[in-house]
Amino acid sequence: MAPRRTRSTERDRNRRVLSQNFLADPAAIARVLRSADPDPTGLVLEVGAGRGQLTRPLAARCGQLVAYEVDPTAAAELAALCAELPHVRHRQADFLTAEPPGEPFAVVGNIPWSLTSAVVRWCLAAPRLRTATLLTQLEYARRRTGDYGRWSRLTVLSWPEFSWRLAGRLPRTAFRPVPTVDAGILRIERRPQSLVAPAALPAYHRMVELGFGGAGGSLAASLRRRYPPGRVSAALRATRLDPATPVGYVWPEQWLVLFRLLHAR
Repeated sequence: MAPRRTRSTERDRNRRVLSQNFLADPAAIARVLRSADPDPTGLVLEVGAGRGQLTRPLAARCGQLVAYEVDPTAAAELAALCAELPHVRHRQADFLTAEPPGEPFAVVGNIPWSLTSAVVRWCLAAPRLRTATLLTQLEYARRRTGDYGRWSRLTVLSWPEFSWRLAGRLPRTAFRPVPTVDAGILRIERRPQSLVAPAALPAYHRMVELGFGGAGGSLAASLRRRYPPGRVSAALRATRLDPATPVGYVWPEQWLVLFRLLHAR
């Protein structure tokens, strides 16, 4: 007997296009909420709210909640849920087009995985963001948090102002439909005070971009394009870095030491 063909529904198509995999496991939802640890009197923006699996328990733990969902099918169910919660507002809109609030806020979300990089960039650029707790593909969260023993350019660039942490892992079976890979709980938190003076941040960013530029295949070769070779060698020795170390294996803390040594007056 030939296999029966099933008709693709609008919801199925939206899920594929928007990379939607909704949380379906109560234990996983509770774990995300523990990782987010929202301010009980603060403002939270939920991105990728779906049908509200996180929305109701999240609303019980914060002062105000704005839930964003662009998919019209899911947004209709979300709007009905939000109407029952007096301190929750629903937005059927693209979160990436939203203006960041003028007050301190947090972001929490089971985000569409195809938009992970864009959502992270939005969060890092928001001046009043305090924390972002995002469900991403596990590989993305591990790469951004140094879990492979390597560090990405974005993490190093933002390290003076933000900490990055893999707060947990969720099996793919916690979602419906079930994705092909497991998820990671990525926690980004703004530091109370920048590890580099604000006036010096542009110089730090230029040094990191230079280091990741790839000249010569090592960090030392890249840095010598702008800094005196003797000074680079001395800074590497002080940081206990082999001159042949590939740039991705340099820890964020070592970048900070290099910057202070190379820019010491």
